[in-house]
Amino acid sequence: MTEKEKAKAGYLYNANYDSEIVNEIEKCTDLCYEYNQIKPSDEENKNRLLKQIIGNLGENAKVTAPFWCDFGYNLYIGDFFYSNHNLVITDGAKVEIGDHVFIAPNVCITTAEHAIDAEQRNAGLEVAKPIKIGNNVWIGAGTVILGGAEIGDNSVIGAGSVVKKDIPPNVIAFGVPCRPIRQITEEDKKRYPQYPKDNI
Repeated sequence: MTEKEKAKAGYLYNANYDSEIVNEIEKCTDLCYEYNQIKPSDEENKNRLLKQIIGNLGENAKVTAPFWCDFGYNLYIGDFFYSNHNLVITDGAKVEIGDHVFIAPNVCITTAEHAIDAEQRNAGLEVAKPIKIGNNVWIGAGTVILGGAEIGDNSVIGAGSVVKKDIPPNVIAFGVPCRPIRQITEEDKKRYPQYPKDNI
């Protein structure tokens, strides 16, 4: 098997010294670098470059620079996505992000898990585990989402959390490690003051 095939199958693979992988990462990070230099108001060029970087990019997706990913083609991002500054995604495995997902600043989504054994790690071996984020999810600032985790629809992840296990839908979850704290209810519509005519 090639190193890419090993990664896709869930085996340890050489992510650091395999020429095919190194070249693909270099190509993607060059595109990310170019994206990060574009004037913020230049929506046309930002959209053009994002479509080159991201494997599947939904409608009305906004990614605030700086943004970094490793391969790009492993990213599946839904409609009405928004990420704030400093989103980093190490996408050695598939990362699926649903519709209407909001990501706050300084979030890291990483499929990579390095070998625990020092000899294997020094040889450049790691494992890539997929990540799935459902629809209508809000991820707070400084959150880290680790490989193998899934976040259910409509859930909110509190700032500074480390998500290493699945989070069910319709909950507020936070902590290190991140865990569900409570269900989201109709009462949450009353949490913040609302102008009377808005009535959402």
